[in-house]
Amino acid sequence: MKIKTYPFDVAEHLKDDEDIAAFISLVIEEGDAGEVVRALGIAARAKGMAQIAKESGIGREALYKALRADAHPRFETVAKV
Repeated sequence: MKIKTYPFDVAEHLKDDEDIAAFISLVIEEGDAGEVVRALGIAARAKGMAQIAKESGIGREALYKALRADAHPRFETVAKV
């Protein structure tokens, strides 16, 4: 019997602002800037990229690009998010 598995997506488990804040705080404690950017991307997906784009004043496509796993966004962009 084969077991079907699915990729784990943290964003699906961040249900509210409190969950998102706790998640980002844990990642910040680790001290890896690349992981912080990755966590912001996950949090943005959990909250809704369109909403984060609107609130931050960054275009949705630019936001996806800035928060992808291999990105190196400017501090200004990270601060807006």
